[in-house]
Amino acid sequence: MKVFLQNREDLNKVVIDNSDRIMKRLLSVDSQAYNAGALTEQTKELLGLTASLVLRCDDCIAWHVHRCRETGISTEQLAEAMGIGMVVGGSITIPHVRRALSLWESAEREDAHDV
Repeated sequence: MKVFLQNREDLNKVVIDNSDRIMKRLLSVDSQAYNAGALTEQTKELLGLTASLVLRCDDCIAWHVHRCRETGISTEQLAEAMGIGMVVGGSITIPHVRRALSLWESAEREDAHDV
């Protein structure tokens, strides 16, 4: 997880440094969409995870796994949301679920090691 987050930060800097007005606005909308409103941040992150799973975007899945951990999602909640993604997306999502759960477990080990 730490490697993914560092790579994401480095690549986001490249994008921001080379973005036009439209790209910056889209990035802003993307980050603001996950703020609490009628739905909690947790719910929105689970929705983002499920949509990313159906779309099979590993970077997006990894980010939402990270954010789910940050917002206090339990392993059971994560698994239930990914189960919905598997139902909607079909068996082609299975490799992405494997990587997501592996990343979740890896992040748990990193957190336990940091304590």
